[in-house]
Amino acid sequence: MFFTSVQPRKRSQDGVENPFWISYSDLMTALMVLFLVAMVAALLGVTQGVRKMDQTRLTRDAGIETCLADLQTRIQRPEFKGVQLRGQTLDFGTLAEFGKDSNALESQRMEFLRRLVPQILDTARSPSCQAWLKRFVLEGYASPEGAYLYNLNLSLERSQRVLCVLLDAKAPDAPSQNDRKAIREMFFVGGSSFNSAILNNPEKSRRVELRLEFKDLKKTCSPKAADCEPEESTPISWDDDFKCPVSSR
Repeated sequence: MFFTSVQPRKRSQDGVENPFWISYSDLMTALMVLFLVAMVAALLGVTQGVRKMDQTRLTRDAGIETCLADLQTRIQRPEFKGVQLRGQTLDFGTLAEFGKDSNALESQRMEFLRRLVPQILDTARSPSCQAWLKRFVLEGYASPEGAYLYNLNLSLERSQRVLCVLLDAKAPDAPSQNDRKAIREMFFVGGSSFNSAILNNPEKSRRVELRLEFKDLKKTCSPKAADCEPEESTPISWDDDFKCPVSSR
């Protein structure tokens, strides 16, 4: 018998890759590449944002430091002896102290404040200050004697008294109209009762200090967000009707 070897039929698909799997693998590769590109772009964006924020923070810190240094130079003049800059707070020393249970200032102290505040405003108008200075806060204080709410009201009256002294256009040494406008727009009053009383020294607790507040770094948020605070304040309309609401006592 003759046997004929039968060669197995070669499958037509041997050696030929399935087109479907080619497309799927290419798709996965493309997606991986897109993912990597997106990650790199996101990391670059975050890095640039952090660098920009750090640079802005450094610029802000340098501006505030220059502003305070200029103010320190001005208060070192002999006519302002006794004034000290502690951090971002101006301590007027004995020249802004009040009598017990009183919101009145002696004439010498009023003249001192009218000489000093224009110098402070000149500092505020410098480029380094103007970029970051937000406002001034007049903080009034009282000694521990008496009730809390009574002293709180008294400390507010002392802050208001200083503003009355500075805004009195009829005073012989009154600040200029431009300075008085700046005082109305930039000076705010506050009262702290005896929360910051100087221990064992009631006389020094009856005082007024001037605190400088600077702008924070701007945040990205919607205009209606509760934590968004406008950087620019609305200008206060000017009037020449000066009436100090604080009754002397």
